[in-house]
Amino acid sequence: MQKPVPTLFMRGGTSRGPFFKESDLPADVPTRDRVLLAVMGSPDRRQIDGLGGAHPLTSKVGIVRPGSQPGVDLDFLFAQLQPDKDTVDTTPNCGNMLAAVVPFALETGMVKAQGETSTFRVLTLNTDMQCDITVHTPGGVVSYEGDARIDGVPGSSAPVTINFLDTAGSVCSGLLPTGKVRDVIDGVEVTCIDNGMPLVIFKAADVGRSGYESVAELNADTELKARIERLRIACGHAMGLGDVTAKNYPKMTLVAPPQHGGSLATRSFIPHVCHDAIGVLAAVTVATACVLKGAVTEGIAQVPAGNVKTVSVEHPTGEFSVELELDPADPQNVTRAALLRTARLIMRGEVMVPAAVWPD
Repeated sequence: MQKPVPTLFMRGGTSRGPFFKESDLPADVPTRDRVLLAVMGSPDRRQIDGLGGAHPLTSKVGIVRPGSQPGVDLDFLFAQLQPDKDTVDTTPNCGNMLAAVVPFALETGMVKAQGETSTFRVLTLNTDMQCDITVHTPGGVVSYEGDARIDGVPGSSAPVTINFLDTAGSVCSGLLPTGKVRDVIDGVEVTCIDNGMPLVIFKAADVGRSGYESVAELNADTELKARIERLRIACGHAMGLGDVTAKNYPKMTLVAPPQHGGSLATRSFIPHVCHDAIGVLAAVTVATACVLKGAVTEGIAQVPAGNVKTVSVEHPTGEFSVELELDPADPQNVTRAALLRTARLIMRGEVMVPAAVWPD
């Protein structure tokens, strides 16, 4: 007999995957990870025997439980799986899947709507990061219909507003883990930064590219990918992350002057595949680099004046706007990062797991 596991299959931002209550999964981590691999159909390039979509952006899982700390409503654990690997990585965060956490909790009765809109504090267990997430709940029910649009998702939906409270040093020792805003590593000028996602930012021109190449072109560019991976491994050591060969971070982001009226153009590797857009927390981190004096984005990024800035991060399928608030007494200190996402419940039901994976 197969074992049924209750799940909601949800889109969060430009990612999607099954969401689970923590209490519906095995308590011990090795069994839980075997269950998640079976759910997604990994390792298999097509993930033909599971719910995975044969791409890292659709090989993601959300696990939610009631908040375990004072003032926190919900705890969220994100799991990144890979189509062709047997790994379950709960080290990094995912800001896109984060957008579906509150809708999931409302749908499953873990929290109750507060009025026309509902705001809940969420702790991401992966990185010990808190944020306030606001969703529309007219009539006490989560709404998915609205006029909000995000690039990378067709149509429009109700907005999900995420206000990050403390993102600096989510995985690394601090915002600038090397202690510098700019380094030369493996012959390339880089900014190693972590404001929600460990990121290595460098000019596309410094690796002989324009930064405007298509995703297909970059994924087919084996010479560039080998060069980036060599740089990534070197930067991992410099950032205090150790040997990152088997890790999903740091992500690697090429930057170039903006093409379409934004602040700068990006091409982001996650870390071995070029992202069709850019991750939420990668966008926050890139935007943060844009306001730091001396970063590799200096002279490239077009950033508005004022202590509250909207940084428009261009990516292959559009743009991602991040609102940053700076400390008036220290303009190098980002005190708040906010952004808009959307989410949708796609399916509710049970996913079947082979009995051998999760025996009674």
